[in-house]
Amino acid sequence: MNSSKHTELANNAWSVAELLRGDYKQSDYGKVILPFTVLRRLECVLEPTREKVADIAEQYKDGDIDPDRFLRRASGHSFYNRSNLTLKKIAADPQNAAKNLAVYVGAFSDNARGVLDRFEFAQQIKRLDSAGLLYQVIGQFTDLDLRPEVVPNHNMGYIFEELIRRFAEQSNETAGEHFTPREVIQLMVRLLVAPDGDALQLPGAVRTVLDPACGTGGMLSAMDDLITELNPDATVEVFGQELNPESWAICRSDLMIKGQDPENIRFGNSFSDDGHARKTFDYMLANPPFGVEWKKVKEEVEAEHKQLGDAGRFGAGLPRINDGSLLFLQHMISKMKPVDVDGGGGSRLAIVFNGSPLFTGAAGSGESEIRRWILENDWLEGIVALPDQLFYNTGISTYFWILTNRKSPDHKGKVVLLDARDQWCKMPKSLGDKRKRLGDGTNGTPNHIADVTRLYGQALEVSRDENHPLHGKVKVFRNEDFGYQRITVERPLKLRFEVTEETLAALEASKPIQKLSQASALADAFKSLMGASWGTKQEAWLALKDAVVQAGGTWPTGAPFNKALREVVGVRDPEGEVQLVKGEPEPDGELRDYENVPLGEDVEEYLTREVHPHVPDAWIDHSKTKIGYEIPFTRHFYVYEPPRPLAEIDSELKALEADIQGLLGEVTE
Repeated sequence: MNSSKHTELANNAWSVAELLRGDYKQSDYGKVILPFTVLRRLECVLEPTREKVADIAEQYKDGDIDPDRFLRRASGHSFYNRSNLTLKKIAADPQNAAKNLAVYVGAFSDNARGVLDRFEFAQQIKRLDSAGLLYQVIGQFTDLDLRPEVVPNHNMGYIFEELIRRFAEQSNETAGEHFTPREVIQLMVRLLVAPDGDALQLPGAVRTVLDPACGTGGMLSAMDDLITELNPDATVEVFGQELNPESWAICRSDLMIKGQDPENIRFGNSFSDDGHARKTFDYMLANPPFGVEWKKVKEEVEAEHKQLGDAGRFGAGLPRINDGSLLFLQHMISKMKPVDVDGGGGSRLAIVFNGSPLFTGAAGSGESEIRRWILENDWLEGIVALPDQLFYNTGISTYFWILTNRKSPDHKGKVVLLDARDQWCKMPKSLGDKRKRLGDGTNGTPNHIADVTRLYGQALEVSRDENHPLHGKVKVFRNEDFGYQRITVERPLKLRFEVTEETLAALEASKPIQKLSQASALADAFKSLMGASWGTKQEAWLALKDAVVQAGGTWPTGAPFNKALREVVGVRDPEGEVQLVKGEPEPDGELRDYENVPLGEDVEEYLTREVHPHVPDAWIDHSKTKIGYEIPFTRHFYVYEPPRPLAEIDSELKALEADIQGLLGEVTE
């Protein structure tokens, strides 16, 4: 089924909006169209065994035996409907449409009925019936042919995603929070599974897959499809969790139809209500919302961080409140299978991020500590930069992070950076912010997906071969190459001392001095020294003290007074006296600087080489040194482009001026 057919079926479903106009706001169209599309799909899937299931339901109607397993077996699915009703029959009886539809929905098995309940379907039935629209809407959906032989499961996913995209546009929601472009998923799952190709083809292979932000289930379906493509006899069990009720319902119904256990798709927030606690998985993948704050679950997350520490999911650190991306990554890492003594077990995971998690957060921050934890444990296998304008809800650059706790021997201690930002072709028609797509080799497009997958697999060899045509697209670093020491460079506080009009004004503004009973006497005494200047603190204090005594006053004592007085009469001067504290130079906070020194480099040697030629009196405060980690991806792939020659630019400007003069001349004629 091609994309035009998906769009046609989605258009047919969305055409119900014409009936709803006036009685429903545009932003509410999806609340009717999405559940009815799900209901019609369930009906079409169950159609071949509908009568058989109804007969068995009738046999057990008045008995004490629970017929659930017999009904499942009869339907051929993990769900069923006990009723003889169909949407067509219900539409044919407009007077009883609401009552019959409620009976029909109530006849579904609990797992299917739970899906419709998440859409608050009963409320929509009442609302449509009150508006006199229910039988018309039902009638329109009876014409929608969603039988599996016409619309395979994989293609049904496209239709659901198109409907959600339209619903999100109408309600000003973010469509990208619900699903990921399918070609992006295809690349992601191939990068994730590629190293395990041989192991997956073993007889009796069983693999578990988790998406903690599963949306409509596109990633889970793609992983299922790819693994069974590699090994038709493999068993794939998918698990997910989703916060958006409509997306959760669609994902659950889709996987239910495919024969997966719908109970594996949990509803709720993965951070505060982990639906798969204490479980581990072979593969994990996710596209969490970009830059979404986690304030709603702040209390639960911080409590787990403080109380459980490394025994919990968030022991490494907490990112800033306005972006929970790295919380998702920690959540997924906590579910990696342990590696046994023979090297078996372990997990692989992939996650989509924007650029922020690469470098946001200085040394010692939550983000930096999370990166440090990942790199020092040697879990980060690679990062792939994707083209911009690839997603529906954002045009910014995005990245795949690929992690594993079972790196191959040649990858141990290393991280692959792969630049795939030029691997794209133009969309025939823009969809939201999506103007580019990854080619898959069909319809005359290059096969970007296969090319990037192949390059990732050969990354180590390509990075070593300077003659390889794609050498510049791959770089391999040691884990510690991303670490740095954040050093604090201090310089001594140097002061000269003087009494000026500014000094007297500062004296009157100084709270510690104004608290003294002799504050006004001090000011009067200092006026006699107007214009005086001293090179050392000792000289200044002697002169000031003498002036106060001669004026009949007493000289205050104590550290607070001396500190306040120095702030009043002291003036920073590069040639001034170095101030000492317990015999050591006092650092000047205004001259304090910070330097990032590569991890492993001697900071004192760095100071001598890089700092002392410019400021020879500088030193490092080692007590303030912090270790940080960042991954400056774009810096590593930056290629300098020299500016154009001035003569060339000047020539173009003159040509433009001539064109403008010509146009002005035509106007004035």
